[in-house]
Amino acid sequence: MGKTEEMRHTLSHVLAAAVRELYPNAKFGIGPAIEDGFYYDIDFGDTKITDADLNKIEKKMRGIIARKLPMEKRVVTKAEALNWARDEKQDYKIELIKELPESAEISFYDMGDLFTDLCKGPHVKDLSEIGPFKLVRIAGAYWRGDEKRPMLTRIYGVAFDTEKELDEYLKRQEEAKKRDHRKLGKELDLFCFSDLVGAGLPLFTPRGTELRELMANYSLSLRGREGFKKVWTPHITKTDLYKTSGHYAKFGDELFMVHSQVSGEDFAMKPMNCPHHAQIFASRPRTYRDMPVRYMEATTDYRDEKTGELGGLSRVRSLTQDDSHVFCRNDQIKEEVKKLVGIVKELYETMGMQKLRARLSYRSDEDKYLGDKKLWEMSQKQIKQAAIDNHLDYFEQEGEAAFYGPKIDFMAEDALGREHQLATIQLDFVQPERFGLEFTNQKGEKERPVMIHHATLGSIERFLSVFIEHTGGWFPFWCAPEQVRIVTVNNQVNDYVTKITDILDKIVLDKPLKYNELRYTVDDSDDSLGKKIRRATAMKIPAVLVVGPKDVEDKIVSIRLRDKEDKVKLTKLAEYLKELK
Repeated sequence: MGKTEEMRHTLSHVLAAAVRELYPNAKFGIGPAIEDGFYYDIDFGDTKITDADLNKIEKKMRGIIARKLPMEKRVVTKAEALNWARDEKQDYKIELIKELPESAEISFYDMGDLFTDLCKGPHVKDLSEIGPFKLVRIAGAYWRGDEKRPMLTRIYGVAFDTEKELDEYLKRQEEAKKRDHRKLGKELDLFCFSDLVGAGLPLFTPRGTELRELMANYSLSLRGREGFKKVWTPHITKTDLYKTSGHYAKFGDELFMVHSQVSGEDFAMKPMNCPHHAQIFASRPRTYRDMPVRYMEATTDYRDEKTGELGGLSRVRSLTQDDSHVFCRNDQIKEEVKKLVGIVKELYETMGMQKLRARLSYRSDEDKYLGDKKLWEMSQKQIKQAAIDNHLDYFEQEGEAAFYGPKIDFMAEDALGREHQLATIQLDFVQPERFGLEFTNQKGEKERPVMIHHATLGSIERFLSVFIEHTGGWFPFWCAPEQVRIVTVNNQVNDYVTKITDILDKIVLDKPLKYNELRYTVDDSDDSLGKKIRRATAMKIPAVLVVGPKDVEDKIVSIRLRDKEDKVKLTKLAEYLKELK
């Protein structure tokens, strides 16, 4: 742990000490250092804590820090630790200590004579080493992530080595609030939620549906160019499918179950599509000449996520994946991965998210992975070589692999410098084995294919949560739900507006989607021109065509873009708009 992390970790103890002085009956869960700061999970009992209390708690923390108290480690036995926790009436600490081995040496950290906490450390030597910090928000968090356990209050803080770093972080956070996809989703009329429909089940409006379908179609078009064929699979399946694939044993508690009142059979809402695509591959004999076989499908899956983990579009219960699977020979892996990497690069460059890092996600020593270790070692070498061959900026991380194989996770950076894991390429030697998939090789022998999983956008809902915040709702012209809005000065220009709409109706935008017709509306209401323009700006329309008597007289169109204004001859309007890629 670096010095900055030690400081952040110590601040979680200072936070707990301040809370105990202000709320003596508080009970403490855990308080780790995290990226950019720290938090502590606290049970305040019947006392309601809100963001309004943060200033009071922070002021108390600064008073404690000013005392420059030392942080001293002390090792005790399990019995001594339990006695301490019982004396302090710290029920959550008692639970943690009881789970430790009897022979364990347990460490405490004393903050002078003010506060003691169960902790592995390390920490700064004394509180004078603590840099600039700020408490930023309060959230709910179930004890140990279990929604059947008590809901604790999680207090978040941020901390940095310098005031400049703290100020820059806070500015980014303010900008992030403005770009929050939940806020913009409502303001731009993209999606909504209904208590009658259920948590984590978003409803997309016409504008939002236009956006998500444009994204899905673009992703499908890139893969269609590389030989992928569309397939369709049903939304429910017998649980036997997932028991055979191994998903049931791993993710059975995430399945939405459906019981047939007619046959008495149990079905599951599909949480993923790979076992279905494997069944299409297995539906007829294959030879080496057929390989590779490439399937793609943009389809909605269902996962019974915990209510407390749901958030806007970033974590939902109905997620639409632009999913694809390649079934290929071993000697085709390299070329197939190369195609998929090229698709990922092209898509994210189009989205204005060119800065990509690749995480090579390997298995760990945990007993949660399927398949022979030798196969894993071989496939991990293959994805590393693929990263090198495709000149990816990559890093390696154990324990992040899918349970059936290693993968390349693409981390895209947004406009605020935040990284998001979106696209993925996964090698799978396990499911072909479990489903008995085979093809006839050149020797006339049966051979197992390799299965390559790929999603370019990943979950379309999650991608949209990132993309909305990345653009701040100012979508590129090609994918804006409404690309052009015509606003009139008065009703004397209606005939001229008809000439404009006749031109717009004939425009076909050929990039990045073929046969992409222009999407426009006309605002010829009785409102003032200023009000119409403000309305269009609030909806972040890329191009607003203002039509007044002077425009009719001069046979021009006045165009307001986000960053400039133009006047274009009516005869040049189609060409001008086609250039707004």
